[in-house]
Formats: sequence, C-alpha cells, structure tokens
Amino acid sequence: MPKISNIYQDKKSGKWYYVANLGFNEEGKRIRKWGRGFSTQKEAKYAYDEYMNDFSKTAIRQNSTMTYKKFLEEYFLPDYKQRVRKRTYDNRLSSMDKHLPYFYRYKLSDISAPIIKKWQNQLSKNYSSAYIRNIYGLFQLSLDLAVKLGLITNNTAKIVGNVKKQKQKVDFWTLNEFQKVIATFDVTDYYELYTYVSIYFLFMTGLRLGEAQALEWADLDFKNETIRIEKSMFYKNAQEFYCTEPKTRASIRTIALDDDLIKLLKEWKEKQDSNGGSKYVLSYNGLPTNKHTLRHVIKRHSNLANVHHIKIHALRHSHASLLISLGINALDVRDRLGHEDIETTLGTYGHLYPHTNREVANKLTGIVIQQKSEIHREKKFSGNQYIKKVGK
Repeated sequence: MPKISNIYQDKKSGKWYYVANLGFNEEGKRIRKWGRGFSTQKEAKYAYDEYMNDFSKTAIRQNSTMTYKKFLEEYFLPDYKQRVRKRTYDNRLSSMDKHLPYFYRYKLSDISAPIIKKWQNQLSKNYSSAYIRNIYGLFQLSLDLAVKLGLITNNTAKIVGNVKKQKQKVDFWTLNEFQKVIATFDVTDYYELYTYVSIYFLFMTGLRLGEAQALEWADLDFKNETIRIEKSMFYKNAQEFYCTEPKTRASIRTIALDDDLIKLLKEWKEKQDSNGGSKYVLSYNGLPTNKHTLRHVIKRHSNLANVHHIKIHALRHSHASLLISLGINALDVRDRLGHEDIETTLGTYGHLYPHTNREVANKLTGIVIQQKSEIHREKKFSGNQYIKKVGK
C-alpha cells in the first residue's frame, strides 16, 4: 500500500490515523492535531483533508487583522535572526528596512499577486536583477513562515515568482586607467595619501572591502612580504562595526605582495604612526575605512582623470583582470581571490581570456603527423553483391 503523507497506521490496533502539522505557537512550539480510529487509509486521508480545509479557513479568519508589519517585527525577524550569522542578519536587515515597508499597510491575507508584482516592477526600475532577487528571496522567505504558522494558506510570492537572473557585466579599470587615476592624488597631503594607499592596495591585492577593512598590521608579514586574511568586517558606522568570519572557508588565505606595495605600506605605516597610529592598515583616524569614503574618492579622482567610474568591488575585478592580462592561470587567480571553487572564477572572469580558444587551436595544428602506410591493401568490391551486372 503506497504511503500517504501525514497518514499512519497503528501497528497494535490496525486502525489508521492522521497527524496535522499546524505551525508553531508564540513560544516556538510545534502545534499538531491527531485524528484517530479510521478503518481504512482512505478514510483517514479524507478526514485529514477535511480538517485542514476547515483549519485554513479558521486560521485566516482568526488572523485576518494581522498586518505584514506586525508579522515581520514579531515573528519573522526574530526567527530569521536566530537562523543566520549576525553579519548576514545585519547586512540584510538594512535592505529589508528599506524595501519591505511597502507591505506594512496590508494585512497578511490581503497581499495579492497583483500587489506583489507591482512592487517587483517598481524595484526593477532602479535596481539590478541580482539585488532584486535577494530582496524578493527574503520577502518570499517571510511568507513561507506565515504559511507554517497558519496565518495564510499559501505563499503568493512563490506564485508570482522571482525576477529572471541576469549575468552581470564585470566592470573594471585597466592598468592604464588605474595609472591615470592614481596620478591625480597629492600624496604630500596625509588624507590624500591615506585614500591613495587604500585604492592602490585594493587594486593590487583584490581583497573584498570587508577583508581590507578588517586587516590589521599584525596580519602583515613584512619579512616574507605576505598578508594573512582570516576575518572580515561589518561596518555600519563609526560607532557600530565588528569583525566576523570571512565569507567562505576558502576566503581564509595568505597572499604574497609585490615589492612596490610592500615599500608603499612601510612608508604609509610611518606616516600613520606619526599621526596617532592605528591597528588597522587602512585607517586615517584610528577607525577602519568605510565604503562611503572610498566611493567618494573613486568618483572624484575618476572625474579628475577622465576615467569611467567603478564601484568599490570593481577594484577586485580590476585585480583579477590584471592577473589574467599577465597570463596568470585560473587556479592561481582563484586562490589569490579566495574563491571557493574554480567555477566561480571562470564563471566571473572566463570571458577575459579572449585568445585562449585560438591559442588551443594553434597548438593543435600539426600535432598529428600524417604518415604514409607501407602496407599494401587490395581493393575489394564494396557494392551490393546482389545487383545484377549489365551484360550478364
């Protein structure tokens, strides 16, 4: 007899029963309802379906006044916070605070497909598909919990569906463009030297911003000319920032630095120490650098150099592009950038190897040498032996 979800047989009595999972109460305990004493599996399944239909209608009636705002603040956010890392929660909370208030005025039971689609379309006017997919995923996750708790019968966000995933164009500075930008800094000024070092460092190491923010002088080995990356930073403002684990296990790595960068860092440390010092490598006033400063610096000096603007993360792409232009193989690029697998590296930067396909073909040309055989083979008739030959 095929097994049916939520329907079971009592081994002692032989009778059938159902177990209905009704979500969780406010203390987080699972709510269940048992129905027993059915003679057949079919009877138990029918009773289960009847009960769940009645419960769903009752649940909606009982919770019809709950707004999405109340649900988000009292149920979803506390639940989500205990399920993910603190850094993940803090990063995504700002996005939820910015976009999910769109639904605050609606009751949970009133959030329909047209309302969701209108919100999704509005987001598409101003944000990338990748960003919208992240926000929509969080919204969908919240309605999943509402279904589990019996507050709504189904997740309308799943019916609408997320926006289509689009491959993002990798933006970066070429070496020539980078040289034009750094030529606009006045390194005799302490603040401009700090911003110069920050941009130069990110371009020449490919570190993620959070990794660079968390980097301390103790992580730098001047003798062996290496840095150790084993933490990242969540930076909200000058009063709220903290170090946490890096993005992935592969993010924990040691990378070698070139002689020019080592020389610059030594000079920078002397200047930094003479201006109060800091345990952070990229610091102007004792505090770790922040993205708003670097974003402003990139914009200002791009304009001065007449070079297109890029995002901070594009400095990481710029480093990868530089490595590829120097002929560094994909495995070494992967290890230096701290990617978890080679697929990530090739998926992001594979198109920057434009001549690889032709180089492969060129190397294959002439590799197989055609040799003339000395073996004599008699030619045999290969036609249809049953065809009657003309004249016979």
